Amino acid sequence: MSLLEAKGLGLSYGGAYIFENLDLVVPQQKITVLIGSNGCGKSTLLRSMARLLKPQHGSVVLDGADMMGMPAKEVARKLAILPQGPTAPEGLKVLELVKQGRYPYQSWLKQWSKEDEAAVAAALESTGMSELKDREVDSLSGGQRQRAWIAMTLAQQTPLILLDEPTTYLDMAHQIEVLDLLYELNRREGRTVVMVLHDINLACRYADHIVAIQGGRIRAQGAPEEIVDAKLIADVFQLECEIIADPLFGTPLCVPHGKGRIRSK
Repeated sequence: MSLLEAKGLGLSYGGAYIFENLDLVVPQQKITVLIGSNGCGKSTLLRSMARLLKPQHGSVVLDGADMMGMPAKEVARKLAILPQGPTAPEGLKVLELVKQGRYPYQSWLKQWSKEDEAAVAAALESTGMSELKDREVDSLSGGQRQRAWIAMTLAQQTPLILLDEPTTYLDMAHQIEVLDLLYELNRREGRTVVMVLHDINLACRYADHIVAIQGGRIRAQGAPEEIVDAKLIADVFQLECEIIADPLFGTPLCVPHGKGRIRSK
């Protein structure tokens, strides 16, 4: 297990601060989802916690050490990130993509090994991509393509996986397919998952821990059933709604106010 936390984090974009003195501890072996309105800084925070953005002040700490001072390969052996809308070079096959997840374990002295082969095979199996390993990534459906990228992150064999809007541009069936996969990986292997989601109802269904971001601060955090209510949605999204229990899972379900067709009796 690895502990990831932000301490007094300050992040800016275009000269303006998005976050100042933000503190956040990611629960270990849980699924954490960042929610908030467009432009609130969810993706910026996620990228900073993956060491893709340097903070103006404060630090992101991984297993007690400031990530900015850690060797890149050491970080990559503990944390994998899947950015929003990744693209693969033309003609790249699934197997070749997944093998790239083993880069942190390669060196002049240690080339491709049986351990690498086993890790790639296990990642393909876990994501249901074994039979598609010889297909070109660009030829896959949206859900298959996302599973291929997730397989690459799994091949890194990191205890932490960060994903920036992994369901963007996917239809409903493929969204559920990808989120079910991440849920199963968390429950089966105990991997800590942190992701950004736009759909509040899917966030409530899959998350153990929700972090609601508003105005450069954490507005609320905790289990969905403990923090998600009509006031939180109104404050964070400026949306009036009713919160009811999901009829299948019992998790909070947001029913927005607004215009719509009235069902005829």
